[in-house]
Amino acid sequence: MAALFAATVVILGTDDLTALALGLAFCAMLVVITLTDLERRVIPNTVLLAGALAAVAIAAVGDPSSLPDRAIAAGAAGGLLFLVALVYPRGMGMGDVKLAAVMGLYLGRAVAPALVIGFAVGALVGLAMIARRGSAARKQAVPFGPFLALGGVVALWYGNALVDWYLTTFING
Repeated sequence: MAALFAATVVILGTDDLTALALGLAFCAMLVVITLTDLERRVIPNTVLLAGALAAVAIAAVGDPSSLPDRAIAAGAAGGLLFLVALVYPRGMGMGDVKLAAVMGLYLGRAVAPALVIGFAVGALVGLAMIARRGSAARKQAVPFGPFLALGGVVALWYGNALVDWYLTTFING
């Protein structure tokens, strides 16, 4: 966690203390979620609730004008994963849905690349498991929280730049 905190400080800098506080709280929450999901295959509601309250409190104090955008991002990310959970209930737990929503509170619009990265890395790991173990690997449960957490960290550090690049290249370009 120390290396994650140090990298976050180096990458985000100390000019925007609200962004830094959100980033450090987000990283701490993601470490707890990753370890718990790997060990117990569950994402604790208490951790998600504490993380959500911390995100809203930090944003409310440091950047209250960002709260509507963060709420929209939380609803969109949580709603998207909720649809995935409805379509494929054995493959996506409600903890993942709630995690995506909380990630939206921290990341705002940068939650989009976080989800894309999480799904892409999860798919690559799944394909590697199938290549190694054959079709039997398709029945093996793999916690998705760590993949979302990885996507969340990348998006925390570079998500807004990725969104800007995408919009400039494909929408405005």
